[in-house]
Amino acid sequence: MTSYRPNAKTLPFIFLGLFAILYIYDAGLEQEEVEPDIVSETIAISTQDMPSVLTRKIHIVQEGENLSVIFEKYKVSLNDTYKIFRKDKNDEIKNILPNNRLEFLSLGGILQRINIFKGPLLSYQIDLSPEISIKRIDKKPDLINSFKTGVIESSFYLAGLKNNIPESVIMDLAYIFGWDIDFVFDIRAGDRFKLLYETPFVDGQQIENGSILFAEFYNQNNRYTAVRHEGKNKKWEYFNEDGGSLEKAFLKAPLDFAYVSSHFNPNRRHPILNTIRAHNGVDYAANRGTPIRATGEGVIQSVGWKSGYGRTIVLRHGGEITTLYAHMDKYHPSMAKGMKVSQGQTIGYVGDSGLATAPHLHYEFRIGEKRTDPLKVALPSAAPIDQSKMDQFKLSRNNYIEISDKLLSKDPNAKLFR
Repeated sequence: MTSYRPNAKTLPFIFLGLFAILYIYDAGLEQEEVEPDIVSETIAISTQDMPSVLTRKIHIVQEGENLSVIFEKYKVSLNDTYKIFRKDKNDEIKNILPNNRLEFLSLGGILQRINIFKGPLLSYQIDLSPEISIKRIDKKPDLINSFKTGVIESSFYLAGLKNNIPESVIMDLAYIFGWDIDFVFDIRAGDRFKLLYETPFVDGQQIENGSILFAEFYNQNNRYTAVRHEGKNKKWEYFNEDGGSLEKAFLKAPLDFAYVSSHFNPNRRHPILNTIRAHNGVDYAANRGTPIRATGEGVIQSVGWKSGYGRTIVLRHGGEITTLYAHMDKYHPSMAKGMKVSQGQTIGYVGDSGLATAPHLHYEFRIGEKRTDPLKVALPSAAPIDQSKMDQFKLSRNNYIEISDKLLSKDPNAKLFR
């Protein structure tokens, strides 16, 4: 048996044959059909798991706007508007006011909720899905108590600011005691006061000015007290510690102390610079344009030029009492004969019309034809606390006094009140 050995001449043909065999085999593989396995599965996806875009549009109510027009602007359907108004039986929602805030919340472009804010304590939540529902939301404020004391050196107003008392509380304190104390004439260096007041906060934001709960004022060795308690028509009123009303028919001064207190000078006979007491009335020196207020409720008896008095207003009150305000620079635009004015209402502005050498107000208090010193006349008070409320009044009074005494013990001015 002999073995075959390719020679050099046959090798090329052998390689060519092998290549041809491999090519034919590979082509056959390409023509073979392969069927893939197909898997089919249905997956339920919750809309809550889908990413959605929450949008919030805010609208501040302007003068003259109504809810129907606003809803139309923010694409609230007529059908939803109709349903909302039907549920709003007492018109709590429809009665919107300027500066009320509305929020329109949409999810994925579809309106879901409307929030109507009518103030820091009251809002309404209107849900549109799955059906219309209205929820009233009332918030209760956090009431923060503050205690302050002050000693007057040159001005009651400045003494309040020096002790970090809010300006609104300073003004309220002057108003509360304004029936008994003339904050222009009566204030002296060394007078002192203490007060307890509460301030309401919602979500860390102050929503109103502080309200005085209890106060004491020592003026020229006279002690005055004020206790806040519910009076008529469920309104807050102020009483002395025995339950007598602080409110009287007339304020002691026709000028707001804040406009003239900077003139205080304890080294002069009277605390207001260039102020003198006239025989027939009282002269209050003040800058031109200082507002003049009616000391009591009444009707304008006359308004016009009155010889040496210059521009003058005379008010007629009950019991044959009249008050006169003279030397005005101008009257308040609304003043007219026969018009009714309320206590504290601005009726004119300080000037020097008539026989006056400098801007000031001449004020007279008359009973019939008799001119009476308004700084000394005794005026009747409003009704005292109702006897049915006296026990509750005493509880409140004692509570305020106890709180004040505890806080006073830590105050640097404590020794001045003992």
